[in-house]
Amino acid sequence: MSSNMQGAVGDALRTHWKLFLFQGIVMLVLGILAVIAPSTATFAVDVFIGWLFLISGIAGLVAMFSAHDVPAFLWALLTAALSWTIGILLIWKPGAGAASLTILLTVFFLAEGLFQVVGSFAYRSVVPGSWGWMLLSGIADFILAAIVIFAWPGSATWTLGLLVGVNLITSGAAIVFTAIEGRNLVSAVMEGATV
Repeated sequence: MSSNMQGAVGDALRTHWKLFLFQGIVMLVLGILAVIAPSTATFAVDVFIGWLFLISGIAGLVAMFSAHDVPAFLWALLTAALSWTIGILLIWKPGAGAASLTILLTVFFLAEGLFQVVGSFAYRSVVPGSWGWMLLSGIADFILAAIVIFAWPGSATWTLGLLVGVNLITSGAAIVFTAIEGRNLVSAVMEGATV
């Protein structure tokens, strides 16, 4: 099972390394911009997520009122209304929203860090030249979570933007180096085919 998954990862890297490289570069650029202006990035993340909740809530309300005979109507209606309310609050009070999102982001960084550290060891035979970057990205996520925990609550206005920026930079770098490794796999296969 594990070797099948590793083979699939290797095939995807060889086939789509240019897309991975593009994704990594975009993440690096966005991360640098967020680190340069962390308060602006915090505000932008909060408002963006607020709009996502608001639009999701409105869509849910429209769907429920147009199909009121759906099972669990009341539960779906309450969920849509809650999403709509959270969206309005995040947009209306971005400071309070930033604090809440910073807590959620800390949990995300801990989970992503764990996944990347475990994944780096699991796939080191597939991408031997870049598994260390994935490991480094996972460790950076743990460090970012520690920063939030120790700087709380005074830094909630800029922490979210800074952490998202650093996360984008480290994840983008890991993807760029993995894409380069995928390009190298393609080159090795092409050289082997011409011999």
